[in-house]
Amino acid sequence: MTDILPVEADGTLERLAAAALWADAEDAAPVVRRLAAPPRERTWTALATPGREGVVFASIGADGAGHIDLIAVDPAAQGRGIGRALVGAAEEWMRAHGAAEARFAGNPPCYAWPGVDVRYTPAACLAESLGYERYRVAWNMTADLPARYDEAEHEADLAKLAAAGVTVGAAADRGRVAAFVREQWNDAWAWEAEQATGLHVAERDGEILGFAAWGTRPRWFGPMGTAPAARGLGVGRVLLRRCLAEQAAAGQTSAQIGWVGPLRFYSRAVGARAERVFWLYRRALG
Repeated sequence: MTDILPVEADGTLERLAAAALWADAEDAAPVVRRLAAPPRERTWTALATPGREGVVFASIGADGAGHIDLIAVDPAAQGRGIGRALVGAAEEWMRAHGAAEARFAGNPPCYAWPGVDVRYTPAACLAESLGYERYRVAWNMTADLPARYDEAEHEADLAKLAAAGVTVGAAADRGRVAAFVREQWNDAWAWEAEQATGLHVAERDGEILGFAAWGTRPRWFGPMGTAPAARGLGVGRVLLRRCLAEQAAAGQTSAQIGWVGPLRFYSRAVGARAERVFWLYRRALG
């Protein structure tokens, strides 16, 4: 195998990703562009074969672990050991940047997917053949748009919020929302809130109580969170439905709820279903 070298993310890599990622062809180009524009403090690289038959995006996480963010090999070039060589090159880059562990796993806040989509069987086989262990399972949920929910319940939620003095609307000051998210949760969600296409908040007497974002990835919803003091009022359901209504108005017929925790909440709130499953892999770098 000839040398695998750093490359600039460009249209060629976008087309390569679209050809290789058969289940995500429509999202491939935006994913490549997203990985190439992470938070300023992130250490990352894109490595490719000279003929652009294959590419791997790799990065270093906040905890110092290395991440395989995306790997794609042209279908016409598969079976030649290119994927194995790309992972090897990425691991060498990780070692050079002090990583003691490598992961096939998303590196929040700027990631392609939580891990290896189980439908991409060759990628899972590659990880396991290289000695990576599966250590976690993650999933996305899909909500059809316009979202399906009980209108009477929604009106009751709105009335409860109004009675509690809570207002809900589009965020006017993203910096202020990001500061709230950073204080209540983490930097990763704060970055996503600032990058989102749509951002909605719940407030009372000038205090932010909750937020929800969409469009950090094409057709994706999230992140979303409610401060402890406001839980039980229905803030999350109202914010979720506002975002999904905005996504439907933008022409989307479905929304991906990414890297889901509370399955039951989204299932009950908007009839979402668990649909995409991801395996997360890791191994020590010797």
